[in-house]
Amino acid sequence: MANLKEIRNRITSVSSTMQITSAMKMVSAAKLKKAQDAITAMRPYADKLTELLQDLSATSNADSGSRYSDQREVEKVLIVAITSNRGLCGAFNSNIIKAVNRTTAERYADKDVSYITVGKKAYDAFKKTDKVIANKSEIFDDLTFENVADLAELLMEKFVEGEFDKIEIVYNKFKNAATQEIMVEQFLPIVPIEKDESVTLDYIYEPSKIEIIEQLIPKSLKTQLYKGIRDSFASEHGARMTAMHKATDNATDLRDELKLTYNKARQASITNEILEIVGGAEALNN
Repeated sequence: MANLKEIRNRITSVSSTMQITSAMKMVSAAKLKKAQDAITAMRPYADKLTELLQDLSATSNADSGSRYSDQREVEKVLIVAITSNRGLCGAFNSNIIKAVNRTTAERYADKDVSYITVGKKAYDAFKKTDKVIANKSEIFDDLTFENVADLAELLMEKFVEGEFDKIEIVYNKFKNAATQEIMVEQFLPIVPIEKDESVTLDYIYEPSKIEIIEQLIPKSLKTQLYKGIRDSFASEHGARMTAMHKATDNATDLRDELKLTYNKARQASITNEILEIVGGAEALNN
């Protein structure tokens, strides 16, 4: 059995760790509220804009189609992996890395796959492959629509110039503080929704249809990417809050167990001392 000093040191160490995890939980809870409000507010707008874009693409013919809808034979693929810059958030980052590796192996095993990483954890995971063409981890230092729009424009430019035939984004979709859903979304080319022959889509375009498509598509793509990064940002704080809550509970259980062990060892030490005193007194009497 460990001596009393070692047990006391372990109790002190666990108590300090528990204070840190508890503080991190409260910080993440505060940040989560703000991030959750932001993604909840923009999600209906982003979903509706994407729906309108798909409806518009479904009614477009070849002449009025956008350069962002160009369906080419897939040879070169770009995957945008969105993680966090920091750890201590459970399986949040590892799930994205596994999803990217699984997507690469199952869908694009015979394709030329490259990566753009958003988050230091993704960059650390894929930099050894020499397939990372850009690292945009600084986006989380100032998460604004303008900064994300710059990345979206880069992606659109690479697709239009033919550097890549398909672009996908992989991120955690926020559901609640304890649940995140792995999303693998096609970013480019735009996939129109399947037409329902029983439903006739009839739009009046003002100004021209081509002009609307050319202006609406870039805005929709920027919004789609911004929503994905916002979802990931909220998911990160939810995952970290949950992880730190569990860590605090585990530290509390370990501290209580160590205190029980300490009390048992202390009681055994006191008992031994009493026995030694009684034994010495009996020896003197004899």
